Amino acid sequence: MKLVNAHILIVFIALLALPSKSIHAQAWTLQQCLDTAKVNNKNLQLGKNNLAIATEKHQEAKAGLLPKISANADYKYFTNMPYQLLPLSTFNAMAPQGQFKEAQFGVQHNINANLQFLMPLYNAQIYGAIEATKLAGEITNLQYQKSEEQVLFEVTTLYYNAQILQHQILFIDSNLSNAKKLLANMELLNQQLLAKVSDVNKVRLQVAQLTTQNENLTSKNKQILNALKLFMGLSLSQELAIDNNIDFKQMANYKNASTIEQKLIETNAILIKNEIKTLNKTRFLPNLNLYGTYGTNGFGYDKQPNEFLKFYPIGFAGVQISYPIFSGTTTQRKLNQKRIEQKNVALQLSFQVDQNNAQIENALMQRQVSQNTVKTIAQQVELAREIYHQTILMQKEGTANLTDVLLADNAIRESQQNYLNALVEYLKSDLELKRVSGNLKF
Repeated sequence: MKLVNAHILIVFIALLALPSKSIHAQAWTLQQCLDTAKVNNKNLQLGKNNLAIATEKHQEAKAGLLPKISANADYKYFTNMPYQLLPLSTFNAMAPQGQFKEAQFGVQHNINANLQFLMPLYNAQIYGAIEATKLAGEITNLQYQKSEEQVLFEVTTLYYNAQILQHQILFIDSNLSNAKKLLANMELLNQQLLAKVSDVNKVRLQVAQLTTQNENLTSKNKQILNALKLFMGLSLSQELAIDNNIDFKQMANYKNASTIEQKLIETNAILIKNEIKTLNKTRFLPNLNLYGTYGTNGFGYDKQPNEFLKFYPIGFAGVQISYPIFSGTTTQRKLNQKRIEQKNVALQLSFQVDQNNAQIENALMQRQVSQNTVKTIAQQVELAREIYHQTILMQKEGTANLTDVLLADNAIRESQQNYLNALVEYLKSDLELKRVSGNLKF
């Protein structure tokens, strides 16, 4: 029988074993689970907030180029007036040079109020920070894409695990039903003295083992569904039923693209290059600022009979230039560190590319092996089923004993389990190939 027909037969048998309420319950497809996770997953929501923060940091860096205006005011009361030394020739033209007379100027009350204006015309650090925050935003965006990729991978893997567990439960339900029928027949034969008590106990033991397996798988299935709800951002109390139909089809090959890990390393390399460029500029290029002040100075005197409080305007504008001459080799040490980081990033990128190529090759081989295994085991399932039915007929005719029936039944269960494992292994290997080839996207 062809693989497709075998798969349809197995799914059909599984659906027949479903309770009626499960058949009519609305089941979530994998795409619906992924869409829900993209909207509600808490890690992705955190990633979106980090993107917003990165945008604000970039705007903050660009705001460094805007003019700054500040209002300032102060009041001073001089308990001792400041002294100045005046040449004696100021008062007496005949006084010798080099002789001075101390004098106190001003009044005790001084009030100053002004507006100060400062605007950078060129500042290497500000322009470097703008470029650095832009690149940091790109890194944050790549990290968000990596989080998306991780959520997609986890949700898909959990979905596949839930599917295989539910199919295992269906198979065990079917086998348990067959075992119970066999037990009823053996008990009837025992009552008619046509079967041994030991034969009845063997079947009874098989029923007990299948019941225990069913309970264990049901518990594991609930745990998997709870983990799936967590990644989807759903409440644990919410009912979740998934589509049992395992979508098996031969997958096409994918074009290799840069993975997010490679893009992160490449962007980090650009960021380090920008930092080196900024450090070099701060070593050799001056900072240029436009600044100015406009305000008033107030002077007051409180001694009678000449009390007064007078204000005088003050204002100026200018250009300020600052050129670094010697910074204590601090900048040079920073440059040395960045150059070493640059070499490390180049090594990381080379290793990542080699590692990714190896992962792609391994994933391709694993997918091919899994695909061949699915085809082989599908045939084994049909063969085991035929052997089981033939053994049942032979037992009725007295040419086969109970041991033969149990062995045939175990062969069916084992082949069914192997088929499901191979099927999901194929889907997982295809998922892994998408991830390492840069094609895993929502």
